[in-house]
Amino acid sequence: MNANWVANGLSQDLPPLVVMQGVRNGVELAIWRSAAGKLSAWKDRCPHRGMRLSHGFVRGETLACIYHGWVYGTNGACHHIPAHPAMVPPATIRTETFLCREQDGIIWIGTGQPDDGPPVVDGCKAVRSMTVAAGAAALAQALPQLSALCPSMLRGTIDAGTHRAEVCLLLQEKPAQQTAVQQTAVHALCGADDDRVAVSRWLDGMRRRVENGVPA
Repeated sequence: MNANWVANGLSQDLPPLVVMQGVRNGVELAIWRSAAGKLSAWKDRCPHRGMRLSHGFVRGETLACIYHGWVYGTNGACHHIPAHPAMVPPATIRTETFLCREQDGIIWIGTGQPDDGPPVVDGCKAVRSMTVAAGAAALAQALPQLSALCPSMLRGTIDAGTHRAEVCLLLQEKPAQQTAVQQTAVHALCGADDDRVAVSRWLDGMRRRVENGVPA
């Protein structure tokens, strides 16, 4: 798996005109989808006064900061400053942007060259994302039936009640400063022919067992 890319959610959870929070290697992000469906990922701070851009609102192909309404286009450049409507914002006013790509129903955030794409998670479909009160290493240790393809991806077969199902778990640790207890976002996928509902129930049970220190 390419270490330059980190899973930050599932495509199904970010419809057009919505912005959500993300994180990559401890950097907090604002990830949003324009009306036309374009995804953008920026550092979650407005260049003006540092307000979280993830608290802003999407209109068409722009994202506006909720504090003073500064408007940014999908390329991260400031397009409009409400307090100075006749002024053309300098090109230097822009957000810090990250590579953002969708693949296999997953939202990936990366750095480096655009041609160096995210890993392929073939043969799977999205189930849901959830948060587990445990670190990624503790999760991997509690799930011996899954193989760690890398520290942030577990894949294997689980007992989903009435049948065996393939699962792929993409792990995204949350920054320690955000919470007193270590937490990991788990973006779960299952085999193309598997029952999403059954796998979702397994995820709920897995979370309870992991948080209680019982192998899942």
